[in-house]
Amino acid sequence: MGTMTDSEREEFLNEPRIAALSTLSAEGMPVSIPIWFEWDGNHARVFSGVGSAKIRRIEANPVASLLVANPTGEPEAWVLIEGNISIEREGGFALAERLALRYWGLSEPAHTRTVDDWHTSADTLRVLELAPTRIRSYRTDSAS
Repeated sequence: MGTMTDSEREEFLNEPRIAALSTLSAEGMPVSIPIWFEWDGNHARVFSGVGSAKIRRIEANPVASLLVANPTGEPEAWVLIEGNISIEREGGFALAERLALRYWGLSEPAHTRTVDDWHTSADTLRVLELAPTRIRSYRTDSAS
């Protein structure tokens, strides 16, 4: 049991998993939401609409964490990325489309309609880029 190797961590983060993004409320309380993400080896990226509560929280305090874990029934394994989030104006729809392909595959008409809706409002989508200040991980021996 213990920390993942760099290659185990990269493999783990490159699988389509739901993550929990945690940001801080105005009162300093953590707010966690399930979210899709992308990891490029240096940054985690998620997308959001410009008017979302998470964007308002990040604008007030960019400190955040992203927890990615195996679901119940699988051997325990997780990666926690802590750092600061920047809000990027460009690339929101492109990221949303990549993540939809990764998580949905877009074989369902409802999913295709959702992506079409995102395309219609592409100028309101933002990329939230988490720059790690610390990354922690854990995996049981049976998770290897």
